[in-house]
Amino acid sequence: MEEEESSVFLLCLTATSGVPLYCRSKGSSRQLTFSVIGSLNGVHMFANNQDVLLSSTHTTNSTVVWRTFHESINLIVMSRESTASEYSLNKLLENVFSAMVLVIGLDDLVNIKNVERLKKDLRACYKLIDSFLTESEKMGDLTQCVDCVIAHDVAILQECLDGFTQAAESEFGCLMAGGKLVAATEKWWRLASQDVMLLCWLVASLSPHSSRDYPVYLPQGSPTVPHRLLTFQLVPGVDACVLCGPSPSLQKVESELVERFWKPVVDPIKACLRVQLRSFPVSLPLHRGILGLLLVNRDLNKSLYTVQVHPVEDMQRTELKLTLERRRAALRSFYTLAISRYFQTEQHDGKNIQYEETFPMGFSHSAHQCYTVSASHKCYAMKTELHLLFLLFKQEVPTFSMQAIANKTIQVFTKDFPF
Repeated sequence: MEEEESSVFLLCLTATSGVPLYCRSKGSSRQLTFSVIGSLNGVHMFANNQDVLLSSTHTTNSTVVWRTFHESINLIVMSRESTASEYSLNKLLENVFSAMVLVIGLDDLVNIKNVERLKKDLRACYKLIDSFLTESEKMGDLTQCVDCVIAHDVAILQECLDGFTQAAESEFGCLMAGGKLVAATEKWWRLASQDVMLLCWLVASLSPHSSRDYPVYLPQGSPTVPHRLLTFQLVPGVDACVLCGPSPSLQKVESELVERFWKPVVDPIKACLRVQLRSFPVSLPLHRGILGLLLVNRDLNKSLYTVQVHPVEDMQRTELKLTLERRRAALRSFYTLAISRYFQTEQHDGKNIQYEETFPMGFSHSAHQCYTVSASHKCYAMKTELHLLFLLFKQEVPTFSMQAIANKTIQVFTKDFPF
């Protein structure tokens, strides 16, 4: 089958009958034919009937991954992207199914009574699902952590958020800039990390609106009972969000609380947007050889991510835009390599497919640092008790100096600008 380079196709079907529910794609102007869809699902069903678990396959230029959720929904992804791996494609399928649960609830996905009705309901998930296929400014889809921003005056914003959330009869609230978390209440951080990540991606995927009252199911915390997600646009690109029950009304919060709590801090709110792409202030010093950074706080399941480390770069230049895309691909690929091979961070309960590579199993030790060198860049990663740090370097940075630079970078984010 001839398709454009770097195309990705995502298929969703019922597990029992193989009825297609939807097909989403990236990088291709054509949809898959029904015969191709039937073949991809048919080979999986045939394997199942023979008590064989078919999880993935590789061809000359494609990778295909199958996953069945709750013996009800089959998801298939076929990717021709050169950076695609089983790890990243499995994460994609997990995110897609969780996005479906978030929007329409688990019951309707497990107990399918009317396929046509389900198809119609699933349309509400398309924007969120598509964002997992196309998003490039965040890494939460891979890390399962929430992408954050270190903003100026965060203490003031945190105080306003706590007061606003409490006045809205809730303990769960957050402030987002460009889909990244600026501040959150203590109870918000106690939600499952995937739920927090999905809520941020949902808000970022929706069309801008002054306010919303959106029913959501939390895939980990409450997959069958909906909550209300109230969102309020404080300035374009910055939203205050509250997760609550039947009360209060959207109108009450919008008319009585938004202006009272947020109008006095409009300047710090606008300042959040100035650090949103870099994820931290210009005053935070980093080595000139660093092109990209991903820092994961393993305790709070939050992360900082940027491929625009230095503010002097002119974003309007087309060649730089292409460079940024290559940086994102390189950092995502290196993260996947390090996590799947060296940094075993996930617990497996036997119910989930273990798609990390198996060759480290015989190691008598656990790796804490790793690096790669290519013709265009270098990468370095280190694992500490609290953090995971992944750095993308210019090619000319000496290999022997990467460890020292990484140590200084960790020190900046643990002592000078704690994260």
